[in-house]
Amino acid sequence: MKAYFDNAATTKVMPEVCSVMMSVMTEDYGNPSSKHTKGMDAEQYIEDARNIIANTLKCESKNIIFTSGGTEANNQALIGAAYAARRSGKHIVTTAYEHASVAEPLIFLENEGYEITYVPVTPDGHVEPAVIAEAVREDTTIVSVMLVNNEIGAINDIEAISKVIKEVNPSVLLHVDAIQAYGKLPINPKKFGADMLTASAHKLHGPKGAGFLYKADHVKLLPYIYGGGQEKGMRSGTENVPAIAGFGVAAAVMYKNMQENDLHMRHIKQIIIDGILTVEGSYINANPEKSADIGAPHIISISFEGVKSEVLLHALASEGIYVSSGSACSSNHPGLSGTLKAIGVSSKLIDSTIRISLCRDNTEEEALYLIEKIKKHVPVLRKFRSY
Repeated sequence: MKAYFDNAATTKVMPEVCSVMMSVMTEDYGNPSSKHTKGMDAEQYIEDARNIIANTLKCESKNIIFTSGGTEANNQALIGAAYAARRSGKHIVTTAYEHASVAEPLIFLENEGYEITYVPVTPDGHVEPAVIAEAVREDTTIVSVMLVNNEIGAINDIEAISKVIKEVNPSVLLHVDAIQAYGKLPINPKKFGADMLTASAHKLHGPKGAGFLYKADHVKLLPYIYGGGQEKGMRSGTENVPAIAGFGVAAAVMYKNMQENDLHMRHIKQIIIDGILTVEGSYINANPEKSADIGAPHIISISFEGVKSEVLLHALASEGIYVSSGSACSSNHPGLSGTLKAIGVSSKLIDSTIRISLCRDNTEEEALYLIEKIKKHVPVLRKFRSY
């Protein structure tokens, strides 16, 4: 039996997406910048996807800029906005547990002379609006806060955060990394008070290679990819039409079935939580109530005392079960998880933590198989631990 529980890293592309991508690649393969019929047909796929995504966000299509993925979207938002506003100030506020695609661009900006303030998070993984508001100053130009944490699934109250930071400094721009939230939670940037918001197709059964940046009308960005002026001059380069078309289809399907998917994933999540907590020395992180209703529907962070996460990961893989030891991107930046450190998990338990992440396709049978194999391997691995 196989059981894939690493959906926060990437998801299986849905059949509907494969179908439209194949049509684009084999039939409607024109360059969307070409003025002939083939080009216009390709351009229509992009605009259809833009309209679909705008509808899911309750915004206008002109506010959507397509990118190569979430990482590029975050880089474009942060670096582009920082450079555009540098005469107003060079101070940026963020949290202690952002994804590498936010943290690394901010390190780049810090090396360019910007000042970055990192605010702490609570033990259950939330950013307190009052705490982040205290960090905002007159020269603050950007605040960046993720909607759903990619390792523990904690959901931040973006609307409350926006309200308090703009009371301190009305001109500050709020950037929201919604990569783990889009397709799983209702998202309305205007209601949130988000000026920029990012997402990635491959987190919601779309293809790798497509993402978007939502940019409110008043936001000024300096592009950092120059060329033919595609995406209204904000992101030059021939668009990845098959991936963008697939992104639109995936977004439409996921938002149409969002409530059903949410209930299903939370049901599977509770089965896994209840089953794993019967294992001695196991801890659910950032979820003191041990409830599937807490946080995002698809992410569970679990620590097993006395078991190295990498060893357990490989043991489960030998049984056809695929989980992760944290963010997939963190494998390129070895070290203890910044998220788990930020919420106060001990270093010994950080190194003993796995992330189980679900999708709409996971079944009760797979959940029970996962529990069975964890119960099989954890006691054995504890016997052979070496500290």
